[in-house]
Amino acid sequence: MDQLRGIRVVSLAVNLPGPLAAARLAELGASVTKVEPPSGDPLATAAADWYAHLVRQQSVVTVDVKSDRAKLDELLADADLLITSMRPSALRRLGLDRPHERFPRLSLIEIVGNDGDLADVPGHDLNYQAAHRILTPPHMPKVPVADTLGAERAVSTALAALVARTTSGLGAVYRISLEEAAARAGDAVRYGLTGEGALLGGSLPAYGIYPCADGHVALGAIEPHFWLNVLDTFGVDGTHESVRTAFAEKTITELQSIAARADIPLNGVK
Repeated sequence: MDQLRGIRVVSLAVNLPGPLAAARLAELGASVTKVEPPSGDPLATAAADWYAHLVRQQSVVTVDVKSDRAKLDELLADADLLITSMRPSALRRLGLDRPHERFPRLSLIEIVGNDGDLADVPGHDLNYQAAHRILTPPHMPKVPVADTLGAERAVSTALAALVARTTSGLGAVYRISLEEAAARAGDAVRYGLTGEGALLGGSLPAYGIYPCADGHVALGAIEPHFWLNVLDTFGVDGTHESVRTAFAEKTITELQSIAARADIPLNGVK
């Protein structure tokens, strides 16, 4: 895709949300320069293959922005977007909290953990999930929800910044809170759609995970016409137990084949 061809992005962000956002902008055609500190991006050590995948369409340069500000300014002079993921106080110390005052067409996409009075309080994805009822203790989350949703928010905000500039001609500062991203994910629990015993939390026989002969399958027949297909195809009476019985002796492959023929949303759990 080349919708953002001609747009230049500089990213100082390390770890996950910023690199995810920068990678998405690169996929959309933007020219992205990833500026890393001499110590590198911790993500490269923690998940080397994922890091390599994210930066595959980017130029990666090493700059100590504390001592070599001229090199960074050279990159920012032609940039449309600057992505950061450091604490606001650190950004201020670097003189990067209002970059549009020096580079008028440059917008700052500032990814923070919290906003407001808590903006400098340290935290990570696990903390933000914990605060918004997304976790199921004592299990660790398999998906960094706040980081991934925060990254998508950063991308949509970056696009909005570019649209706003077409009218004003000027860049501006935009802040994305990972805690807020986690809060919106937690709305599914807060408003009773998911969670223990909720409609999409196991109480609906049409929407659940069921054991079968060689593993488990996920059944997502929430719409009435899909559920009717399940009832007709498997001869079940609409209870959890009847679905479990119908699936128990069949393999994942068999169930997927039956579901494909009957237009039922079902797949194996990997």
